[in-house]
Amino acid sequence: MKTTTDIPNSKVGRVVADDYRTAGVFSAYGIDFCCKGGISVQEACALRGLSTDTVVAALAEVWQQPALPDYRELTPAALADHIVAVHHKYVEDRIPLLQGYLEKLCRVHGGRHPELFDIRFAFEQSAAALRLHMKKEENILFPYIRRLQEAQQQGEPLPGSAFGSVEHPIHMMEEEHAEEGERFRQIEALSGHYTAPADGCQTYRVAYAMLKEFQDDLHAHIHLENNLLFPAAQALYHTLTTAAK
Repeated sequence: MKTTTDIPNSKVGRVVADDYRTAGVFSAYGIDFCCKGGISVQEACALRGLSTDTVVAALAEVWQQPALPDYRELTPAALADHIVAVHHKYVEDRIPLLQGYLEKLCRVHGGRHPELFDIRFAFEQSAAALRLHMKKEENILFPYIRRLQEAQQQGEPLPGSAFGSVEHPIHMMEEEHAEEGERFRQIEALSGHYTAPADGCQTYRVAYAMLKEFQDDLHAHIHLENNLLFPAAQALYHTLTTAAK
């Protein structure tokens, strides 16, 4: 079991990076561990009006359970491959399904629940943005991260790029992550935290459950990039930059 002494002062993103199972605790308490994971647990609790001791106790319960795979053991290239195979594929698979459900909900229930049109509009924006975002990662940033790793392993010099420092595309990806995190917070609020109304049909409940699952996967996706992959890529870049001087 991990010690909880220093957890209040630990950054939320670092706690999740150390043990991804804690993501479920933060999600349950409405604490953003991906886009806004740079603040301490204590600060995050204060912002949400939560007891820090209560949240830390919930984290301690997680640490008593058998551990899950440690993504920190993956190389940057392997982690990028995992993100593409698992999270990028999930996004591509779920978008058309959710588009179909939301279209039906707007057609059948939109008269009584006009917020559905706002939810559909926000999701369409997110779907378009995520597809473009993932293409930039798969075609530009991730291949360069693989080249950085190969250069370090083979003792080669820093590979060149059209964008200069790796910090530039990483900063762009982090900004886009923040935008999508905010967009889904809006969807969550519009949907009453994904709670279907009393007159909602089965499609209503399924669509809301899928939207919540989509948001949860997005949080996991962003966490792996912001808190693990990108710092590893930055470390590789700076190691190679230093060696070149």
